[in-house]
Amino acid sequence: MTQGAISAVITLGGKGSSLSSSSVFSVATSQSLVQIDSSTLEKLKSTSSSTATTTTAAATLSNFLTVTESRASLLILLNNLILSNTNSPSIQLISQTLNDVDVDNSQQIHVTESELSLLKKSTVLAVSAILDHQSSVLTSFADVAAALSSEALRADVTAFNLMDSGDGHTSKEEVGVASDLRVLVNGSKLVGKEKIGAVSKVPKVHGTLREQVKSLHSKMRVELNSNGSDGTEEAVSTVLLPLAAALRELGVSSFFRAKSNLEFVSSDDLKSSIRELFEKDSPNADSLGSGFNQALNLVFGKDYDKFAHEVNGLFALVWKIVAWEIVTAFAVLEGAELNGKSGEVKGNAEEKKADKKKKKVVLGKGTSLILPLIKEKLQSGRANAVENSGFLETLLQDFLSFLDLAHPKFTEFLLKVKDIVESNESRRLPKIPKGTRDFAKEQMTIRKKAFSIIEAVFERHGATALDTPVFELRETLTGKYGEDSKLIYDLADQGGELLSLRYDLTVPFARFMAMNGLSSLKRYQIAKVYRRDNPSKGRYREFYQCDFDIAGPSEKMGPDFEVVRILTELLDELKIGEYEIKLNHRKLLDGMMEICGVPPEKFRTICSSIDKLDKQTFQQIRKEMVEEKGLTAETADRIETFVKEKGSPLELLSKFKQEGNAFLENSGSVDALNDLEILFKALEKSKRLDRVVFDLSLARGLDYYTGVVFEAVFKGGTQVGSIAAGGRYDNLIGMFGSKQVPAVGVSLGIERVFAIMEQHMKDQNQMARPTKTEVLVSILGNDLTLAAELVGELWDAGVKAEFLVNKRRQKHFDYAKESRIPWMVLVGEQEIKEGLVQLKELEANNDIKIPRAQFVEELKKRYFTS
Repeated sequence: MTQGAISAVITLGGKGSSLSSSSVFSVATSQSLVQIDSSTLEKLKSTSSSTATTTTAAATLSNFLTVTESRASLLILLNNLILSNTNSPSIQLISQTLNDVDVDNSQQIHVTESELSLLKKSTVLAVSAILDHQSSVLTSFADVAAALSSEALRADVTAFNLMDSGDGHTSKEEVGVASDLRVLVNGSKLVGKEKIGAVSKVPKVHGTLREQVKSLHSKMRVELNSNGSDGTEEAVSTVLLPLAAALRELGVSSFFRAKSNLEFVSSDDLKSSIRELFEKDSPNADSLGSGFNQALNLVFGKDYDKFAHEVNGLFALVWKIVAWEIVTAFAVLEGAELNGKSGEVKGNAEEKKADKKKKKVVLGKGTSLILPLIKEKLQSGRANAVENSGFLETLLQDFLSFLDLAHPKFTEFLLKVKDIVESNESRRLPKIPKGTRDFAKEQMTIRKKAFSIIEAVFERHGATALDTPVFELRETLTGKYGEDSKLIYDLADQGGELLSLRYDLTVPFARFMAMNGLSSLKRYQIAKVYRRDNPSKGRYREFYQCDFDIAGPSEKMGPDFEVVRILTELLDELKIGEYEIKLNHRKLLDGMMEICGVPPEKFRTICSSIDKLDKQTFQQIRKEMVEEKGLTAETADRIETFVKEKGSPLELLSKFKQEGNAFLENSGSVDALNDLEILFKALEKSKRLDRVVFDLSLARGLDYYTGVVFEAVFKGGTQVGSIAAGGRYDNLIGMFGSKQVPAVGVSLGIERVFAIMEQHMKDQNQMARPTKTEVLVSILGNDLTLAAELVGELWDAGVKAEFLVNKRRQKHFDYAKESRIPWMVLVGEQEIKEGLVQLKELEANNDIKIPRAQFVEELKKRYFTS
């Protein structure tokens, strides 16, 4: 490149200036000149320095570095000298060297010994900056290659339908890759047939690379302008290693697709020629593995500059493979462009006809715009192609050279590609916040069925429905949830009140009781609650709770028995499979705390730690209790002996009531054991005790519990954690300034139950019927008035019906099958002439003709009398 071709200038120093990876790459590849801010130069000249008397040495750049890496290292050194306000003659020398586009690694620069040391340290940062810029470009470039291969291979692209689950379980970057690939192949008539692993893995492989590229970019934003602080080499290398692993995986995947593309090239001559060039020029999986292993050995040996160089070399291999993937995919989709000097297809008339037919195939909305860009470049390269048997090789090598990151026209090409992806309307689809979900018609069918079962159980026990506002005064919610209070969503209100979204349905119920002066109520509520939580699998920020509560004076343990009984009825009738209800008593927990020596003021916070035992080991919990919450090691060890107690309710109760047991020396524990004895015997008589496990590790972290606490856990294959919980809370209502009203309740975590029900249906290959439509009125023509007349009569008769007006008979059957509508009323020209309608039972494939005037009556009599 001549200096006259350079137009961009990178300014170092000066107010607000900073070095970026893209600017490092631009200077390193001689696409930009370097200048030092004039005010910075004046400031440096006025700075006293001892460099004039310091011994200098002629520094030669490392012979293993490429010219690009060497130039980048000099730029990093120059920037560090400016950042450190060092008045050194090296500044001007380095600047002049960088602006000499013909510099090579043999050139010597006179620097001080300290600057020489800094130059060596700059190498890792310099090469990492190059990798940062190049890898971010690769993420888009690789997506384009994968999209073209998907069409070339006629691949099944259902993996590109990956959507954000909303619970944080799906990788954000995987979803982003799938979305971009969906844009590129949207509308393609080629994809959707062949199951190809290297295509279905694209979202995961490319998503992993995106994650590592973003991690490197974040690190470089800090390190590039941090003045070469100690530890930079190690810090950057820890980010480069996973990037190297991601590059290797992407390269292997791309190589497999490129190799597979060759098998789909229609012309045997072209296939043979390209395969020969591909095998000679393209790196393969073995070279990727060798490069990665070399990088691994270097980082373990703490040879960080060579390690960074090796990763950059690995990147170059991957880049070339992806470039070849584009070439091979293009050869499949547009073979005629590569098959002759003039662009004409070689071969007989049938081959020409086949290629002509291929051009009529509909590509994706994105790839159909990208393919002409590639074709345009290939056509412009024909002028350089020699008029002999080396035509194809010259043409491809010219194109591969164009796909060089430092090529002046490549950036323009890539910007066009990005514009195609970003301007596509499907790319602009709105997103929902993380931790939330949309529910499609099949899911809503399952949910409505579940809600009806739940309401029936609640109403069977005499409960009335209640609804409360989705937000409450902040003071209503604060101080009720212990450590979980940090998960409350606060609202910005315009009316002068401090508000928060409800965290659960229990506190609003208590507020309702107190506000209305009620002393007893049996109620249920099914509504959404909100948690400012970190979404994870089965854990959302917005979700339904189904609550049943009994408030007011009653016989001892009567309401406690009923809510546990209700919980078993719910889980049995929802048919979710095996479950168990872990049960404990808050007074027993407090007695355990006292016996173990826990200070009273730490009871609740230690309970919160114990409640995590279903997710963490006791050693993890012990560390939290001792190191974070100030418990002594001896006390924590005593707690361990108690929380291991778990088993049959009556057997464990009998053990705790034996003479000499520590619980009998604590009055609160004795009260709890007496309560549990009544409860367990009632559940035994009600034939529900077999669902219950007495578990001293169950703590339930919420502050408002005062008595029995319980939690239902699913024991099947779907890992969802707790599916329901509850307990007694005798003091909560009184916290609102009213008289104390005893209460006990249960809350069903319906979202997790839905997950189990949906998985059961998948396992049994069942699909929920999305509508309750009984009849489809099918008019074979375009007579809407006839459809309105017929379906209107059905609606008036209370029949659930839909109508469809279309000339194509198959459209009607496809719609009925998709919606799983059992009956069809078909009316075509013949039926109109005869004054009849044709009634068809789809599942049994039976049909009968009925007089038009009596069709509703006959239909109801024959099929809907039940």
